[in-house]
Amino acid sequence: MKIGIMSAAHVHADAYIGCLRSIPEVDIVGIADHDNERGTLFAQQYGLHYFASYETLLEQKLDGVIITSENAFHIELAKKAAQTGVHILCEKPLATNVRDAEDIVRAAKEAGVILMTAFPMRFSVPVRTVKEELVSGKLGALLCFNASNQGQLPPRDRAWFTDPVLAGGGAIADHVVHLADIMRWYVGTEVVEVYAAANRIFHADEVQVETGGMVSMQFENGIFATIDCSWSRPDSWPSWGGLSFDLITDKGAVRVDAFRQNLTIYPAPKASASSANAKTAPTDTTGVASGAGANHDWTTAHRHGDRGFGPRWLYWGSDANQAMIEEFISAIQEGRQPAVTGEDGLAAVRIIEAAYKSIQEGKAVRV
Repeated sequence: MKIGIMSAAHVHADAYIGCLRSIPEVDIVGIADHDNERGTLFAQQYGLHYFASYETLLEQKLDGVIITSENAFHIELAKKAAQTGVHILCEKPLATNVRDAEDIVRAAKEAGVILMTAFPMRFSVPVRTVKEELVSGKLGALLCFNASNQGQLPPRDRAWFTDPVLAGGGAIADHVVHLADIMRWYVGTEVVEVYAAANRIFHADEVQVETGGMVSMQFENGIFATIDCSWSRPDSWPSWGGLSFDLITDKGAVRVDAFRQNLTIYPAPKASASSANAKTAPTDTTGVASGAGANHDWTTAHRHGDRGFGPRWLYWGSDANQAMIEEFISAIQEGRQPAVTGEDGLAAVRIIEAAYKSIQEGKAVRV
């Protein structure tokens, strides 16, 4: 199974390398990037072949690609891959606007290739367990959600995350999609109305996009939800952030915390020679330890940039990234649609676009 990486822009690209390498039948052919310096450094870091252009990478008779570019370039890269007949796993959000997301879905359908959106939370064990309990009827009938996907300001070495053109927005574009997708999956119907409010109360002097946001959604069947999607965690927070939600039913309530399983590490500012050599894998922004970075020294604990010597959480639970990558590979091998599709990614982009329209108009808008 020959897989290529299209761009190293996204922080998740690092974790995906480790996931791919743990699957025996996968051969990572290499990486291409429109930023040659970034792509070359990434290739050197992970021992990959670097291709000078996406076209050259796609000429390698690939089975699939993972697109981890800036959000604004998803449309261009997905079309290139589809036209070459290569299956696609595209980082979220699928695009920066509904028109581009629709074009990506259409291109994949016309080319007859798999299009999977990178929503790893669909593969989180706690999240999947609650889904199973809902389907069984044990939890009762759904009424509403109260959710949060809060985090630190995105990494300074990935400054495009706070570029409104390259990212498509700020905290809303970054953090609404995971929870919106989980909720659509649980509810089984589409969001029909969105009301949102946002500000830049956090990091106001650092970025020009919204850093705080609240999004309210109503589904076709009357179920409603709220999402706090803010970049509100300080640099001293022991992790990048987290994802959790309360699910209210006619039988009670369930609280889901996707990253509750962790160890708290207290690095010593003046580590002994022995402790300075202690290594552990860093976590990416889904909280999952990456095998590709197993030589990281935890005594220099980092935020998205560097948290210094404050406490940090080392996540030890199920690896949602790994399960997602394995699903992509299995879908290619079995010639079937993946558990998460391009249409799921498109639906999330529709919600994001509606949220920004609501902010502009100051009222609830139809999706």
